[in-house]
Amino acid sequence: MAHDFPELKNDLLLRALRGEDVDRPPVWMMRQAGRYLPQYMKLRKKYSFFERVETPELACEITIQPIDELEPDAAIIFSDILTVPQALGIDVDLVKGKGPVLDNPIRTVDDAFSILAEDVPGKLEHVMDAITLTRKELNGRVPLIGFAGAPWTLFCYMVQGQGSKNFAKAKQFLWQEPDAAQHVLKELTKATIEYLKAQIDAGAQVVQIFDSWAGLLSPDDFNKYALPHLMEICSAIKEVPVILFAKGAWYALSRLAFKSGASALSVDWTMSPDYSRSATRSDITLQGNYDPTKLLGSRKQIEKDVRRMIDRFGRHKYIANLGHGILPNVPVDNARVFIDTVKSYAEYNARD
Repeated sequence: MAHDFPELKNDLLLRALRGEDVDRPPVWMMRQAGRYLPQYMKLRKKYSFFERVETPELACEITIQPIDELEPDAAIIFSDILTVPQALGIDVDLVKGKGPVLDNPIRTVDDAFSILAEDVPGKLEHVMDAITLTRKELNGRVPLIGFAGAPWTLFCYMVQGQGSKNFAKAKQFLWQEPDAAQHVLKELTKATIEYLKAQIDAGAQVVQIFDSWAGLLSPDDFNKYALPHLMEICSAIKEVPVILFAKGAWYALSRLAFKSGASALSVDWTMSPDYSRSATRSDITLQGNYDPTKLLGSRKQIEKDVRRMIDRFGRHKYIANLGHGILPNVPVDNARVFIDTVKSYAEYNARD
């Protein structure tokens, strides 16, 4: 479907993803649309989480809140990685103090083989409507990022039934029923490709794949149960740049850089800039990796740390970001310091 969107005024993120020369890195924050913002908390009191996700006007408003407040170089659509399990027939609820709870998780081989990727975009039309509306409302100020969870991470939730430190039930199912597990992973891969392509058709200019639990797998198991599916998704998405975030999978950085086909890799704070550049031979754009808890420190320290982070990554082929989502108790002013320090980087260096 062709849309007539306003012309993009700030293409810094897209240039960094293409590896072009830039005066400073682009900057945005994972989970920047949400829980640390007072204006978001007002909406949270009025509407449930999935009401916010499933109402395009609310998702649009929430996506744009941090753009108005902090002026980062990209917007990321307000949604959730568990929309795909919902479209595959898994009931998801967000329980206060517990996080996501899936009422009918996969427990048997029959449960697993009943998972079929059928008309996933059609069942998630509210996300596409939110993307189209947001892209129009942004009026070209910054690019809009769409996203999805990676098959391995979604599999973890769909079998475990809730968040977990080790996802032991999910891994047990993987070892005991490998054929059934691979069926679910393949269907999730198909669903994710269709979902991301629909997001792009709706107006997403970049997409990010979140493999939040990649680090729970050994290198060999990552090669078997995560990497092939990530490669299949990246090779299917040619229309826009793909950012891949395999959290904790430091051992896979080289393989992801040279085999995945992604435009950029997001790295967490356990991977140093020097290691990340070395493992990827400076061949790919990197994103990250500021520890979100450091945003609870002093403003002076944030400025110092952020400048050092950019110095170490280098300003080319780099997107300044956090190593995971922003925490709810981060003061808005500290988030602003993070963004502003990146934005003033070229100026600060010229002054030196």
